[in-house]
Amino acid sequence: MELYENLTSIKGVGEKTTSLFNKLGIYTVGDLLWNYPRDYEDYPDITNLDEAIDTAREDGIDLVNVGMKVALAGSVRTPAMMKRTKRLNIITATYFCPDKPVECVWFNNTYIRSGINIGEMVILYGRLKSDGYRYKLEQPNIYTVDKYNSFKYSFQPIYHLTRGLKNQNVRNALRNAIDSIRSDGFTDDFLPQEAIEKYNLLNYMDAVEYMHFPENFQDLKEGRRRLVFQEFYYFILNNALQRRQEVGVLNTRDFSKDSWASELISKLPYELTNGQKETYDVIIRDLRGQYVSQRLIQGDVGSGKTIVAFLSMLIASENGYQSVIMAPTEVLARQHAASFEEMATNYNLPIEVLCLTGSLTAKQKREAYAKIQNTQGLLIVGTHALIQEKVEYNNLALVITDEQHRFGVKQRESLGEKGVSPHMIVMSATPIPRTLALILYGNMQISAIKDMPAKRLSIKTAVIKENLRANAYNKIATEIKAGHQAYIICPLVESSESSESENVMDYVDKINKYYGGIYRISPLHGKMKPAEKNRIMQEFSEHNIDILVSTTVVEVGINVPNATIIMIEDANRFGLAQLHQLRGRVGRGSDQSYCVLMDKSKGKDITPRLKVMGESTDGFYIAEQDLKLRGPGDFFGVRQSGDFNFKLADIIGDADILKEASVEVDNLLSQDNKLENHPKLKLHLNSFVKDNNLIL
Repeated sequence: MELYENLTSIKGVGEKTTSLFNKLGIYTVGDLLWNYPRDYEDYPDITNLDEAIDTAREDGIDLVNVGMKVALAGSVRTPAMMKRTKRLNIITATYFCPDKPVECVWFNNTYIRSGINIGEMVILYGRLKSDGYRYKLEQPNIYTVDKYNSFKYSFQPIYHLTRGLKNQNVRNALRNAIDSIRSDGFTDDFLPQEAIEKYNLLNYMDAVEYMHFPENFQDLKEGRRRLVFQEFYYFILNNALQRRQEVGVLNTRDFSKDSWASELISKLPYELTNGQKETYDVIIRDLRGQYVSQRLIQGDVGSGKTIVAFLSMLIASENGYQSVIMAPTEVLARQHAASFEEMATNYNLPIEVLCLTGSLTAKQKREAYAKIQNTQGLLIVGTHALIQEKVEYNNLALVITDEQHRFGVKQRESLGEKGVSPHMIVMSATPIPRTLALILYGNMQISAIKDMPAKRLSIKTAVIKENLRANAYNKIATEIKAGHQAYIICPLVESSESSESENVMDYVDKINKYYGGIYRISPLHGKMKPAEKNRIMQEFSEHNIDILVSTTVVEVGINVPNATIIMIEDANRFGLAQLHQLRGRVGRGSDQSYCVLMDKSKGKDITPRLKVMGESTDGFYIAEQDLKLRGPGDFFGVRQSGDFNFKLADIIGDADILKEASVEVDNLLSQDNKLENHPKLKLHLNSFVKDNNLIL
């Protein structure tokens, strides 16, 4: 079996299952192997009801609203009952664990009745909840004692699913695919043997199998280490090869005029910070330098990168050149355009601003294309619509993007084909330690804005356990009554098998019920169609929504100064840099803002990682602390961001592996700078870059 073959070549995978996998972007055998688990389930010790209740009380777990995952030993004394409704078959059974009753319920799961036998001692695995009088489990799994004990200390993978596709379907397909690949003698390894031996890395197929079917934690750890090394290695090697092919492009443009920007700086109602001034000065030097420049501007959330970008665009305009700034969402693009137009009006700036997004009508797009083609000095704001083939620029001199929308090779080639070699600026709010940034952005100059505007109020952050949940909800209500808005962030879109995390769709129902339906509450998640996401974000920005319940899709792309509180559920599932990014959704106006982090770890004490969030709002400090605090098990569900399109690798948590990969790439290229002696590596590198849409 080959990695590029269709999924139907896997035993047990038919057309129906293939169509379900396709919905998740899985089309080939290789896609399936690289569809790594989003989390792993570790099963708790078997207990009885009294012990479970005592544990919940000690840990402050709310059994009424949240519940707690348990493995209860119990048996039934009476047969299971089934009730039919128009849409559901509801099966109920009362288990005694060992003496107190626990009501169990299953929906549309009629076969479960065959496993419910009077007097048989079984293990019920599920979420224990209470309505104040009774204890219950919704849709628990039933195991024999021996079966449960057989995998109690193993790690069971949990995958992203879609309706109709179960976790076991994914596991079965993976098992059959891996067995078939091995039986066909697939032993190819793409990394240089020297690197594999030096760092004692697993071979490729062992690493893949350990990711999906680990027998113990050490297997999982070693499998992931090999695959993370490979991701970093390919990324760094790809960038290094591109740098070697690049020839410095002479800067033939004249940027001698800067009076518009200087005058605006003098009229602003605030003074630029030292970091903003230094970055602005170095951009001017770039624009006037001998070669066309590429620069990364690192600036913490709220550090004022956008005004620096606007000043840079003003310089381009005054000298007769066009400039563009590309935003990750249409909502933010429109916000940028409105802000630039407002400054142009308020400060009498002789500039014209144009906003180009995908949602414009065909007529509006034609008019925008004509304006771009015929107007010198135009400030252009937009989304990826800016790099469509139909867009013809009129002496484009400066391109500014954020980290989510950096230009890849194809985009740069398309600009080059149009006779454009613009200066490029990448703005990043992800606080990456400089040692790592130099590896990841080796082809760019790096600047950092580390200080914050003087009048910016620090976001007050609280890390709390379940016993203080009501206090958090009350604080949200207080902010809404004061005319403000709130975010609530959940890790998942909808409930899935064995998941303990909050999910957006259920949460909307729960929070509506809690507040009695008096607030305007809306969900937002990445599975929505782009037009729907844009509509909801626009509604929120216009204060037509009070509480936005969202996944991390709001990490970038929306600026709502009226939002003053954000609550992040199950905060331990996120990397600290991502938590810091999410926290930056508030604190954008003049009012005091708040961040509430829900710590669902066991025990009364706050986890050390979340304590860092409560103690500091300095993103660079947080990133450094994250490097120190990461433990060997912290990769379960923890990711910093997807900015580099890595499937597994985490630039903070895997910093040591990143450095090792960088050293090995340097060693390889010092001996074989065109990969002539490593044809298999070159072939798979090209495939990796294409499949991951990596930035070159």
